[in-house]
Amino acid sequence: MAGLHHVEIWVARLDAARAEWGWLLPRLGFERTATWDEGDSWSSGGAYLTITTSPNLSALVHDRRSPGVNHLAFSVDSPAEADAIIREGTTHGWAELYADRYPHAGGSDHYAGWLENADGFKVEVVALDRA
Repeated sequence: MAGLHHVEIWVARLDAARAEWGWLLPRLGFERTATWDEGDSWSSGGAYLTITTSPNLSALVHDRRSPGVNHLAFSVDSPAEADAIIREGTTHGWAELYADRYPHAGGSDHYAGWLENADGFKVEVVALDRA
């Protein structure tokens, strides 16, 4: 995406986030480029994603339905890769969303799956090649 430099996600439970995101991001082709007591940064294609402890723990679960970011969408090369990530996600702290409409919950021309972690963050895994 032109101009996107980084995304920072503030979390309430860093250990859980490291386990969940720490499985997903390498699976999507990200490489951990920094780690410190309060977080980690992961890079892919020039942009990076940071997971860090929130300085404001007024809520322990992210509500993606409130104003703000609803989800992050990541692309993969093929439907088979999307299928594998969605299937494997449930053994790494992620719950599958919209399973009854998988893989076309986003429409007949959109091959994707959705996962939500224990803290309420949602990701979409989109297959670029729908063949």
